[in-house]
Amino acid sequence: METGLPKDTKLFTVLMADDDEDDRLLTRDAFQECEAGVDLRFVEDGEELLEYLRGHGPWAGCPRPSLILLDLNMPRKDGREALAEIKANPSLRRIPVVVVSTSKAEEDVLRSYDLGVSSFISKPVTYESLLEMVRTLSHYWLRTVRLPGHTPTE
Repeated sequence: METGLPKDTKLFTVLMADDDEDDRLLTRDAFQECEAGVDLRFVEDGEELLEYLRGHGPWAGCPRPSLILLDLNMPRKDGREALAEIKANPSLRRIPVVVVSTSKAEEDVLRSYDLGVSSFISKPVTYESLLEMVRTLSHYWLRTVRLPGHTPTE
């Protein structure tokens, strides 16, 4: 598959934690349509997110994500709890976490930043706005900034 990125670009792993199957599928489609050149992986709640990051169970041997997209409102362990655990763990805290949530509550925005989130984005309501979000995220996080273990491509 043509990625639109230079041939020597490392493949980034993006891990999305979201319990809504439709949101996961639409996000997958948007990343493919934008030719973002990422290995997009999914977990359905905060428990699975932390298991993935620790390499437990079915996630043993999975690549460490370059970026985490995190929904706040999930079953078992919500995004707020998972974010707190990620940022409290020295081996995980450097992974950028972008909250993508339907929450419009100012307290969720403030608490997310207090816990160390890198960005807080309102969940897009149309596919076109989702495409724009994916393009922006891909350009900024995967091409512009320097992430641990990666070099920007532009």
